[in-house]
Amino acid sequence: MLAGVNTFAQSGEYLSYTPYSIFGIGDLSSQGSAYNRSMGGVGIASRNVRYLNALNPAAVTARDTLSFMLDFSVSNSNILFAQGNMNSARNISNISSMTISFPIWKSLAMMAGITPYSSGGYGYSTSETDPSVIARTGNITYYDYGQGSMYKVFCAAGYTFWKKLSLGAEADYIFGNYGKYFTESFSQSGINTAQDSYLLNLNAFTGKFGAQYEQKLGTKAKLGLGATYTLGTALNGTVQYSHQSVGSAETVDVTSSTDTLGTGSGAVRLASELGLGVSLNIEDRIRAEIDYTLADWTGTGIDKVSGFANANSKAPFSAAIRQGIRAGIEYTPDRYNVRYYTRRISYRAGAYYNNEYYKVAGNEINSFGITLGATLPVKESYLHNGISISLDLGQRGTTDSNLVRERYIKICVGLNLHDIWFRKYRYE
Repeated sequence: MLAGVNTFAQSGEYLSYTPYSIFGIGDLSSQGSAYNRSMGGVGIASRNVRYLNALNPAAVTARDTLSFMLDFSVSNSNILFAQGNMNSARNISNISSMTISFPIWKSLAMMAGITPYSSGGYGYSTSETDPSVIARTGNITYYDYGQGSMYKVFCAAGYTFWKKLSLGAEADYIFGNYGKYFTESFSQSGINTAQDSYLLNLNAFTGKFGAQYEQKLGTKAKLGLGATYTLGTALNGTVQYSHQSVGSAETVDVTSSTDTLGTGSGAVRLASELGLGVSLNIEDRIRAEIDYTLADWTGTGIDKVSGFANANSKAPFSAAIRQGIRAGIEYTPDRYNVRYYTRRISYRAGAYYNNEYYKVAGNEINSFGITLGATLPVKESYLHNGISISLDLGQRGTTDSNLVRERYIKICVGLNLHDIWFRKYRYE
């Protein structure tokens, strides 16, 4: 299905599906809620009291100091695959994120949640084309398939100084498992089918630091600056490898071993990431932002250690520098209008361009797209409650060099809830 792979198929149920998830730790998930995704994925510099923004821990202090906040998002992806003259499609639904936030004291607040970190789901095949090999063994079909996922549980706190500078810190625990299987099937009856499998049980502790600064521009506008830094960290866990042959003889377990990462299997790391953002807020009606992120995966060992490097696959890959640029804009005509509901709706649009953290047979894999979205208020008495909808129209990969092109439509729906905790009632 990738470089050097001629046919592909689908089987099984997956939390996500993309042939590119065979590499490393799978397909890195888009972070943030439907609010972030509807603006191209920005959020490093965003300070908006109406929505939870988990992309920067410093943003937790942009809030009503008396309110408890919750965001719950689900997503659906419809993907069209193309390689040469072949086409296929897949439809996948999954939970995107769940985050809660609450005040601690004046300018101090916290948030916690869980979100997908990466996912794997693929299944494809290719046939041997070397005439000399076919003459000795008969036709050979290679099957590669696998699935799994990793999740991130996080807890963050932030504090605002001088009503302008906000600093935040976040603790992350990442965990999950993957199964990767590589099978060689021979048409000649005297040769057993061979299968190599890797079962990865993984976990890691890491953290993120964030800062945001907001400066007034005249009486109607604010300029925001934001930065985040995610720490690189060692990936812990085990890699269980087995090799089996199945055929006319009984199943033979030729090889079986379990290695601990950092010892027998070698060391694998999650890359550090730097994020920078700039935003503009005009009268709380127009918001615009541009973000840039950079993560160097080339020295992480992700393309060298068995179970991650996929030496059995016909699609070789190497680690690369992952970077992305995102831009988004939001327009709210009049959020306090009591006559016309459509004027209280927040309308959004965005765009993005990303380089993935790997190369396939020396080819960079890029993705780009545009996003649209809106937040529909659901309670007039407290205008922070709403339903956010995001639509992502994009493409990853290309059909050049016998690669796979993915064209997708991703829909994300989020529920934004607020509740006042410390309300004082007055009676006469």
